Amino acid sequence: MRLHLCAVGRLRAGPERALVDDYVGRFNRMARPLGFGALHEQEVEDRKGGGMAAEAELLVRALPPSCLLVVLDERGQQHTSPEFAARLAGWRDEGRAELAFVIGGSDGLAPTLRDKAHHAISFGRMVWPHMLVRVMFAEQIYRAATILSGSPYHRS
Repeated sequence: MRLHLCAVGRLRAGPERALVDDYVGRFNRMARPLGFGALHEQEVEDRKGGGMAAEAELLVRALPPSCLLVVLDERGQQHTSPEFAARLAGWRDEGRAELAFVIGGSDGLAPTLRDKAHHAISFGRMVWPHMLVRVMFAEQIYRAATILSGSPYHRS
């Protein structure tokens, strides 16, 4: 199963970029033995100022065809790390070929895109800056892989 992280905004060089690259690299080194393909990051940017609707259109174009669509949204379900790992493994075991995680811009996701999602995940009721959400989610993807592999990284 190939994984995609589609996000609004371009991470420039800095601490957020370094952290995302680190966690994506760690996940990618573990992915194959766990039955996952590499995690690919796709960034989109609305340079015309069209708001959430324009961002949603760019995100939809960046999604792989026939992917399972999972959005990160404050209204989504909250999972523990082991629950998220189990859900990721379940999607893999269902034979899904493509799984896309979507992070909206600073205003969130357009309702039309949220409504198309197969699943929504929340990091809690607080609102987080979308660039930090990307870092936190990259870490959770890596953590899920360590849980599935039995690594001691996640201690519960």
